[in-house]
Amino acid sequence: MMRGLEALCCEVSNLSWLGYGCLKQDWTLIVVNTLGAALQTLYILAYLYYSPAKLPVLLRSLLLLAVLAAGYGYFTLLVADPRTRLARLGLFCSAFTISMYLSPLADLAKIVQSRSTRCLSFPLTVTTFLASTSWTLYGLQLHDPYITIPNVPGIVTSVVRFWLFWRYPPGQEKPYRPLHA
Repeated sequence: MMRGLEALCCEVSNLSWLGYGCLKQDWTLIVVNTLGAALQTLYILAYLYYSPAKLPVLLRSLLLLAVLAAGYGYFTLLVADPRTRLARLGLFCSAFTISMYLSPLADLAKIVQSRSTRCLSFPLTVTTFLASTSWTLYGLQLHDPYITIPNVPGIVTSVVRFWLFWRYPPGQEKPYRPLHA
């Protein structure tokens, strides 16, 4: 299940790619990321409503708004040339997407040490693989490295996670540690 911080990061990603799509006038990017941003906003609002600790969630959300306002100001006021703006926004979106795809591997040592994939989501791994493959193919079709390159790590990290599920299948975890005599 997605937690608050992941939802906020996903929202930044959707809104950034939406801005990139608007600059490029790419309706696929615009439609997909408008829907993604709307769904993430609903998720964040529901998370905020049901969260027992509302203040930290609200502060993170306000920080997100400040980051988005600063980014909007930078890309619209300080970068006047549209081609430069598109390139810089594309680079930002790419870096952010790569970091999102690499984040599940932060638990890699814990998974190998515990020999358990309990902290990984198999449906999310499948979805990530399909989405990153689709976006990679779309980027190749458009000859757009800002779409193609950041989605390749999504494919690679999904394959690594598939291997981890194969190597440490769910249900093999032992709820106890064996005693050594």
